[in-house]
Amino acid sequence: MTLRKTILITGASAGLGEGMARLYAAMGRDLALCARRTDRLEALKAELLAAHPGIRISVRALDVLDYEQVFAVFRAFAQDFGGIDRIIVNAGVGKGQPLGTGYFHANRKTAETNFVAALAQCEAAMEIFRAQKAGHLVAISSMSAMRGLPRNMNTYSATKAGFAALCEGLRAELLGTAIKVSTLYPGYIRSELSAGAKKTPFMVDTATGCRALVRAIEAEPAEACVPRWPWTAIGFLMRNLPLKLVARLG
Repeated sequence: MTLRKTILITGASAGLGEGMARLYAAMGRDLALCARRTDRLEALKAELLAAHPGIRISVRALDVLDYEQVFAVFRAFAQDFGGIDRIIVNAGVGKGQPLGTGYFHANRKTAETNFVAALAQCEAAMEIFRAQKAGHLVAISSMSAMRGLPRNMNTYSATKAGFAALCEGLRAELLGTAIKVSTLYPGYIRSELSAGAKKTPFMVDTATGCRALVRAIEAEPAEACVPRWPWTAIGFLMRNLPLKLVARLG
């Protein structure tokens, strides 16, 4: 399997993005890290270079809702390193409220961040990969994409399902080429995004979840539930349960 030496991660200043960056640094990979909070990126860069002086790290500010900036930042990273081997579209938000309750602004931001901004990142990534004729695009979706979910999860699950469908279509287009597309469906992983969530079964800590994500990414599957157990089985159930049972998940 091709060694992906240079890895770009969005939303890298905290949570799963930061955790994956730490693991890839320990593996000797070069990193292109971007997020809105540049102070945290700079601190992470200094820490990782001190621990792993043989790697290269470039950091840039990125608000994924600034679509022109998405393209500019991805192109700049590609110029920094002479190309990018893997791009992990990780940035996202988890806000949402039941439709019709006066929170369109929150649902709109979730939809724009998790789908339109993800589309912009995929466009920018594919521009690089098509020019290189190689690369690995990784979409961080969610187990919530398996089924339309009610209440606060409604818009979130819809955006993550849309993102997964976008990448499946891209994967179909690229079959037989040196450009690979993987969609990962994380289960309950404790992070800043889920810090306010109620206690849930099968929740794993950030470090455990990030190790599972990196293992899955390195295998370059078309799709994978993460961690594999129990989420592969849960995913099958979510897709096939009667709607009245799915309604209890939101």
